[in-house]
Amino acid sequence: MIDQLHNYYLNKEEPNKSCLLALRSIILDQDTNVTETQKWGMPCFCYKKKMFCYLWTDKKTDEPYILMVEGKYLNYPELEEGDRSRMKIFRINPNQDLPIKTIENILQKALDLYKNGTIKIKE
Repeated sequence: MIDQLHNYYLNKEEPNKSCLLALRSIILDQDTNVTETQKWGMPCFCYKKKMFCYLWTDKKTDEPYILMVEGKYLNYPELEEGDRSRMKIFRINPNQDLPIKTIENILQKALDLYKNGTIKIKE
């Protein structure tokens, strides 16, 4: 599993590889209870074993994005709902500096949903 995860990142072309690795680091740094696994071929990040967000690249633009599992609870203009009822995505331009503060704010608000009980987790 670990090799598959590393290969996901290593098999990407630049600038997506560096961008995805930076996003991975930002996500994992948000809380000691955030862990990484792989689901449906993409990196999945869990908070206390409950799916929290994913990293993926858009099939049309090939640009990375963060998929917020419980995006319907998050009200940020930067998040796109599309035709999804539950999840929202945050697109990243890999050729620009990462909007780290915005990313961290969205991740922290999402984590708060799990911490305050809005999203139930098995302890």
